[in-house]
Amino acid sequence: MRQILNTLYILTPNAYAHLENDTLRIDVERQKKLQVPLHHLGSVVCFGNVLVSPALMHRCAEDGISLVLADTNGRFKARLEGSISGNVLLRQAQHYKAGDTQFALTTAQAIIAGKLRNARQVLLRGARESNDEADQKALGTTAETLAFSIRNLPQSKTLDQVRGIEGNAAKLYFSVLHRLVRQDIREFFTMDGRTRRPPRDRFNAMLSFIYSLVMNDCRSALESVGLDPQIGFLHAVRPGRAALALDLMEEFRSFLADRLALTLINRGQITARDLQIREGGAVRLEDKARKAVVVAYQERKQEEITHPLLETKVPVGLLPQLQARFMARVIRGEMDGYLPFLIR
Repeated sequence: MRQILNTLYILTPNAYAHLENDTLRIDVERQKKLQVPLHHLGSVVCFGNVLVSPALMHRCAEDGISLVLADTNGRFKARLEGSISGNVLLRQAQHYKAGDTQFALTTAQAIIAGKLRNARQVLLRGARESNDEADQKALGTTAETLAFSIRNLPQSKTLDQVRGIEGNAAKLYFSVLHRLVRQDIREFFTMDGRTRRPPRDRFNAMLSFIYSLVMNDCRSALESVGLDPQIGFLHAVRPGRAALALDLMEEFRSFLADRLALTLINRGQITARDLQIREGGAVRLEDKARKAVVVAYQERKQEEITHPLLETKVPVGLLPQLQARFMARVIRGEMDGYLPFLIR
């Protein structure tokens, strides 16, 4: 399906991506490594020092294939795309709704309720599967605190209050997330809260990299339905910030990113040796590990899950697309309010 398998990730340092007839060809040290028909691609994401030919850039812009440049840690740097498509009336309605204080507040409450509910489910599942009494207690207590935060959301009167509730809940969540790591390797994946730009420990480095993958998918999903990823409701509008994409990815953080990071660590697919601690304390994934994470992420997107609203099985990779369409329907007034994706 195009929505799931349409992103090409290029992670090999000094790889050269160029146009060959109607295909994208990748060479490494002048040897062909991969060749993909352009009509199979919806976006291309380049990590670190990847060379892209001008001819390929022009063709991607003409064919509506987005070209994303990120650093080696996955942090967004730039995006090349052609003329903006989509329904101009939908974007006009989106800009209008962004100025509607009550609409923005209600939508932000729904987004954070979904985020905290999914985070709570991750902790509860970890508590059930744990054999350690201290871990069970810490995870269970934090899960109940998140439930309290969810109950408090409807009473919030401003966006700042919603952000405050989310910030406090997130701080508690990240304070216990390391307890979901196997005890025999936990010392290598300790976590003292959420750190980024740069991440200061191995767990945070894993999360930052996977969050960047989720972010790119959410932004692409919004653009595909005609929404402006820059104009959000929860996240403040700032130059260079894809606020609506950040809004959309909130409900997927624990479900797509945190769970995947924990699975890779606990199964030994990513070890302490795969993360390099640099001078100054910054941590980054080694090249081989980044490739392993991308492969696991793409495999995860192909798995099927029952969507609670549609009550039918859909590929995980299609979820951002579905939620973007729900967001568009809410903005058009076809739905009463935004309903985030909730894991069971």
